Amino acid sequence: MTAVCRLLELDSEVVGSVTDGKLLLEAAEQLQPDVIVLDVNLPKLSGLDACRQITQAHPEIKIIVFTAMLDPAVREQAFAAGAAAFVSKLAGAGELLSTITRVCDGLA
Repeated sequence: MTAVCRLLELDSEVVGSVTDGKLLLEAAEQLQPDVIVLDVNLPKLSGLDACRQITQAHPEIKIIVFTAMLDPAVREQAFAAGAAAFVSKLAGAGELLSTITRVCDGLA
């Protein structure tokens, strides 16, 4: 289990964890989570492509892009792909957890 999953389990129920974009699509279909936290850089299918496909097929699933990529163009691409929020990995654990709460509450 990744450090991010351990962090999220402190405040949320983690229903799955995957290692690449194609597995993410399968997991999203099977598990129907409320929120997905993903990185832009995923093997087999990029996080942005996975975000786009998931939000098109399941608009009720909210996606938070959590990445070390700080380029404003990447942020714009994430929102264009359907992301509900964008969090830098440099922001810290509290920022990710509060963003999840805001997204679940419909505030982000």
